[in-house]
Amino acid sequence: MPRWLIRLNEHVPIRYGVWAFAWFLFAWGLCRWARVPGWSAAFLSAAGGGLVLLGLNDVRQTSRSVLRNYPVIGHLRYLLEFIRPELRQYFIESDNEAAPFSRQQRSLVYQRAKGEPDKRPFGTQKDVGANGYEWLSHSVSPTHLPSHDFRVTIGAGGSSCTQPYSASLFNISAMSFGALSANAILALNTGAKRGGFAHDTGEGSISRYHRGPGGDLIWEIGSGYFGCRSADGRFDEARFAANASEPQVKLIELKISQGAKPGHGGVLPGPKVTPEIAEAREVPVGQDCVSPASHSAFSTPIEMMQFIEKLRQLSGGKPVGFKFCMGHPWEWFAMVKAMQQTGFWPDFIVVDGAEGGTGAAPLEFTDHVGAPLQEGLLLVHNTLVGLGERHRVKIGCAGKVISSFDIARMMALGADWCNSARGFMFALGCIQAQACHTGHCPTGVTTQDPMRQRALVVPDKAERVLRYHRNTLHALQELVQAAGLRHPNEITAEHIVRRVSGVEVKRLSNLLPYMKAGELLAAERGAVPWSQPVFEQYWLRARAESFELTD
Repeated sequence: MPRWLIRLNEHVPIRYGVWAFAWFLFAWGLCRWARVPGWSAAFLSAAGGGLVLLGLNDVRQTSRSVLRNYPVIGHLRYLLEFIRPELRQYFIESDNEAAPFSRQQRSLVYQRAKGEPDKRPFGTQKDVGANGYEWLSHSVSPTHLPSHDFRVTIGAGGSSCTQPYSASLFNISAMSFGALSANAILALNTGAKRGGFAHDTGEGSISRYHRGPGGDLIWEIGSGYFGCRSADGRFDEARFAANASEPQVKLIELKISQGAKPGHGGVLPGPKVTPEIAEAREVPVGQDCVSPASHSAFSTPIEMMQFIEKLRQLSGGKPVGFKFCMGHPWEWFAMVKAMQQTGFWPDFIVVDGAEGGTGAAPLEFTDHVGAPLQEGLLLVHNTLVGLGERHRVKIGCAGKVISSFDIARMMALGADWCNSARGFMFALGCIQAQACHTGHCPTGVTTQDPMRQRALVVPDKAERVLRYHRNTLHALQELVQAAGLRHPNEITAEHIVRRVSGVEVKRLSNLLPYMKAGELLAAERGAVPWSQPVFEQYWLRARAESFELTD
């Protein structure tokens, strides 16, 4: 900086320069108006006067130090902060930098949803020599499969279920009406109807926008019992039976916890409880809508399994299961022991990874609470295999699953099917603005603002949802064929290879702990040693009568 400018700054701080220029512009505009009245002079004086008043307000206000020291020009700092996510997303971050989804991941969804070519020229952009790089082991004898419409039957494991459901391997994960706009729900369910896959309602229950298109529904029931609650917020059997008996409802999912904020309740403030949301959730308009952190219908593992059986009976024998994010392993073991003791087995379990979450949550919960999907899914799968009961329960999973390789990898870890929330949001046009909780979603996906959600044209977006689902499963079909298999459920940990160092790779079967059928029972009898510390430390101390760990 020139010395004269430094000396000037000592007497007239440069940070006031823009404000001083505003005074000059205001005075010049007035003088010009006095000589030659006209629009240009009026505009200059009005613009200058507005900036002068803005500067006066800046130096007088007490809440923002930056504006007190940098009147007028200090607003540029807040503008840049406001558009920082967009600047970073479009101009700074690399194609493979996930925050939380990379540009390459989003582009893949956009291309498949639009029906555009999704091929990549010039080789991979990934560093194949980096630790953590994974690939699918292919066969020299590929297969040829007639269809990409892979299915899994839920409810045929020997429970009291009388209405099993043939589900797609790729479905829409839980997102409530209220969190998503009416047009988003309409587009998702229309796409699900046309593509023959399922749409999870989320905790907000079944709205008119779920019912309208007629797509298959997974009705999620959370601790607020929306859609099946009494006036005091407790479970209402009659209301549940009425909704559960609808032909559109194919599965009943009891939400224990979710990946975004496991162990944390929620409140939808009264002003956001519109008549439509109140209708879906069966709560009063304009009053706070509370989702407690825990259920009031049960308090022990045994009561939980009895409640699941009650839901199955009240629904007319439809498949009933639960969704949770893995937390204390002994609580999961207590649930399994309750299944053994009561004989009431869920038809399915959905494991939600801590990396999931379409809704807003406290940063500490988002970053540091709950087990990631790999660890949670593997523990659930291993426990059921170790007991010799894996055939009874189908396992779904959710948590950053958007590509066919993501699905294949989850199948290798033990999943029977996968759900995706943010993947289908991208298919709707989500640009990862991360303004979901503000009501200012730029694409109309996560807002109740009528003007903003007009941007989401239902017929067009429904077609994109359909194409994303279809093209992703078509890509999965090609992976299965390349591996020489007949169905994705044949993918095992033997088929996924991971680099663990610059000179060493391992198959997941050698890298991750997998139990053999009946091994947990044998270890419990003392016939074989415990193969994994988590079972050795907590299995014998867990009990069906309580979620607490015994001494």
